[in-house]
Amino acid sequence: MSNLLTIKEASEWATNYVGKLVTPSNISYLIQYGRIKKIGNNSAPKITYSDLLNYYQSYKGSREYNFKERLGDDLNWALSFDQYKEAETTKHVHRLHPYKGKFIPQLVEYFLDDHTDNFKTESYFNKSDIVLDPFSGSGTTMVQACELGIHAIGIDISAFNSMIGNCKVIRADIADVRHEANKITDNLSLFIKNSNVITFEKNLLQELNVFNNKYFPVPDYKYRLRNKLIDENEYGKEKEKLFLPIFKQLVKKYEIKLRQEKNKFFLDKWYSQHIRNEIDFVFKEIKKIKNNTTKKLISIILSRTIRSCRATTHADLATLLDPITTTYYCSKHGKICKPLFSILKWWSTYSADTVKRLLQFNKLRTNTYQICLTGDSRTINILEQVNKISTAFCKLLENQKINGIFSSPPYVGLIDYHEQHAYAYDLFGFERKDELEIGPLCKGQGRDAQKIYVQGISDVLNNCKQYFSDNYNVFLVANDKYTIYPIIAEKSGMQIINQFKRPVLNRTEKDKTAYSETIFHLKGK
Repeated sequence: MSNLLTIKEASEWATNYVGKLVTPSNISYLIQYGRIKKIGNNSAPKITYSDLLNYYQSYKGSREYNFKERLGDDLNWALSFDQYKEAETTKHVHRLHPYKGKFIPQLVEYFLDDHTDNFKTESYFNKSDIVLDPFSGSGTTMVQACELGIHAIGIDISAFNSMIGNCKVIRADIADVRHEANKITDNLSLFIKNSNVITFEKNLLQELNVFNNKYFPVPDYKYRLRNKLIDENEYGKEKEKLFLPIFKQLVKKYEIKLRQEKNKFFLDKWYSQHIRNEIDFVFKEIKKIKNNTTKKLISIILSRTIRSCRATTHADLATLLDPITTTYYCSKHGKICKPLFSILKWWSTYSADTVKRLLQFNKLRTNTYQICLTGDSRTINILEQVNKISTAFCKLLENQKINGIFSSPPYVGLIDYHEQHAYAYDLFGFERKDELEIGPLCKGQGRDAQKIYVQGISDVLNNCKQYFSDNYNVFLVANDKYTIYPIIAEKSGMQIINQFKRPVLNRTEKDKTAYSETIFHLKGK
């Protein structure tokens, strides 16, 4: 083989080498982000075979070996779903809205469908069964149940989480959703047409383009960075300071308001005044929508939009640190980036994306019931609450009962589930019930927190099992580093009959920590 390969030749070789599809776009990504050095010009770039081989040798098989070395040979690598691309693990409505801590749909599908293998030696659920997720989160279990012809009930203490889950499975008039979203896009465009923000951003982007091409050329800069030929922190800070006067000059020229006068609520603190004005405008437009289902879906689009428009760096989008109101060196993109000053781009992008995902899911969904209830799974009367929404589903539930659970309970002291969507609670005015969360981050991971957690999960299982059929199956996905799930099973009058240990693959270059979670299979004693 020649030492120089075209993008197409490299993708064909890599596909054969790793045993799954590697597209030309994947190879271009490696070049763009400095994983592999580009040879030649942009019109016909090539790479060396040795560079390509070195990259994929470090990839092929090494993760499985490293994970098992650190976590044990009982790790079920098949449950890593390593063969799936991100587009497949976030397929159709699963990416309708970001959500921390959700599991991938392939894991749910593995346990809900009727296949068997060396690890899953029997099927646990059948078509037309009813599955429960008492920690529904963003509704992954409900969505996959709908695909598989299984009825599903979700429960979540967070009103916004329930809204996300229900919007994923709701039967919508997609033509109406598209119409209303496009109408708001047109009205928003008119609203900001004469704004000085448009001209400001246009000029700012021009200045950034010139500056970044000079000091952060692609892909040379990232290649030098990856090969430690440059100190990123020192170089980034230096160029950040160099560009700042240009930014300040433009801000002054166009009278841009970087902060709001108030700082009391999330929407006050994390958005520029210009962004806030646009958010309020779109929200008023949404209130005019007559179709309630369409209104909810359009609201999800707005929520997804404003999450992406918070005044933070690209690297800190998931874990907010401090509001960013100036240009900054972006470690994620390897150049000087800017905060956002308008929601129009993301609103348009997410509107089109939402319609596309709803259409994709419509081709897969089955004629089954899926409902997410808002309430405390420790005390909720499931029959009563389902009956308020669908008497037909309630009758089915009374006659058939729930066949089991597939759920990922919150981990001890890991996430504050209400706080991750603080912007949505501010916007929609939902009542927050943080004090009813089980295992929130704010309570920590100490012995007292563990004790309260055990009681909370046990109370959920004890409340829910009164609605179960006799031969029920409960699957709980958890990283049980404190060995508390055997206690939970005992307090719930259940027994753990099997455990499936799976690796959770880290998708970022920075985090190399080997991490696993266990799917506990519980049944009644």
